[in-house]
Amino acid sequence: MLQKKNAVLVDGVILNGPITDSKAGEKFVEEVCKIIMEEVIRKADDVTEKVCEWRAPETLKQILDLEMRDTGESHQKLLQLCQDVIQYSVKTSHPRFFNQLYAGIDYYSLVARFITEALNPSVYTYEVSPVFLLVEEAVIKKMIEFIGWEEGDGIFNPGGSVSNMYAMNLARYKFCPEIKEKGLSGLPRLVLFASEECHYSMKKAASFLGIGTENVYFIKTDERGKMIPEELEKQVQRARKEGSAPFLVCATAGTTVLGAFDPLDKIADICEKHGLWLHVDASWGGSALISRKHCKLLHGIHRADSVAWNPHKMLLAGIQCCALLVKDNSGLLKKCYSAKAAYLFQQDKFYDVSYDTGDKSIQCSRRPDAFKFWLMWKALGTAGLEERVNRALALARYLVEEIKKREGFQLLLEPEYANVCFWYIPPSLRKMEDGPEFWQKLHQVS
Repeated sequence: MLQKKNAVLVDGVILNGPITDSKAGEKFVEEVCKIIMEEVIRKADDVTEKVCEWRAPETLKQILDLEMRDTGESHQKLLQLCQDVIQYSVKTSHPRFFNQLYAGIDYYSLVARFITEALNPSVYTYEVSPVFLLVEEAVIKKMIEFIGWEEGDGIFNPGGSVSNMYAMNLARYKFCPEIKEKGLSGLPRLVLFASEECHYSMKKAASFLGIGTENVYFIKTDERGKMIPEELEKQVQRARKEGSAPFLVCATAGTTVLGAFDPLDKIADICEKHGLWLHVDASWGGSALISRKHCKLLHGIHRADSVAWNPHKMLLAGIQCCALLVKDNSGLLKKCYSAKAAYLFQQDKFYDVSYDTGDKSIQCSRRPDAFKFWLMWKALGTAGLEERVNRALALARYLVEEIKKREGFQLLLEPEYANVCFWYIPPSLRKMEDGPEFWQKLHQVS
């Protein structure tokens, strides 16, 4: 290399020499794609395969050889590592994978992820991510239509928990815009309200934003896990009597455990009465909006100020695919989050700079998560997405009827969504009297 004609040498480094062996790299990508095709995609719906080839942590550490060394591993060793990673990972597309509110494989979404991983874009300015910014705009517009707003705004972000935090911060900014410059010191004690069955991210967001978990007032729920509006009214009045400043109510459309939908219309009435921001955490239940049969579960959602909705759950868009949607179309997101970085968001560009959406995000680098949802939607159409929702709820109904027929299975309640809650009671406990000892033993079984 030192004899290379016109070599540029700086600090012992040849700057115009090859950075990587492109031929070896291309061969590696090609061979790993074959492994993925054989071991992940073709086996996705094979019930004879294991959901997980389980190994204890210390054993798995030895199998995977996790140590990073001074010199790189051989081509064959790297291929074997890829095989091992697939073999010992949980197969979330397996028909018998039952975990937290997501499963299955969508081929169009998967291809979209392959494309975005290969292109490695970052969605903050139009000049660096033209296609994906337009795609995100189109998807957000369509999601807003399903909520029932005439206009709105939104942003895709990493997870429903982040969407809820966005919404909490946005509601606080709307309540007291001066917080952006002056911080927390001059504020009254802010209080927000959420149901006892809300997602734990509400607590996390309150902690992260400096509101404090003690200032999240958890509202009692009924026997089906729905927020009781009368209890919300009591707690709002209590907060005011204490001299606190209520600013936000978070309703849940599809709770994590029971799949409950809070009564949005009645909650919206209370929010209007007291001038409170209404956020609906529809991370799980939002996809019911796609179904003409089941969208009534979210009746009144059009009255919300913001909505969190995760297409990566029931619609199979691939993790992660999460949107925060906001009714306000006056640029509230940008006003709240903008830092006006002059080197990135110049205002004298050769195109319409309103397409530079990065200044309404708390992130700088941001993944094009809307693309996987868009390509899937293009492939299946709204009718195909609707069928997914209807099928999921029909499967839940089928499971309920089967549970009722089987000895040792006890249904907790009739579900209104896809969550089916039941107890399995083993033979040793079936004739035991209901009481503290029975429930202690049953919990151990569970």
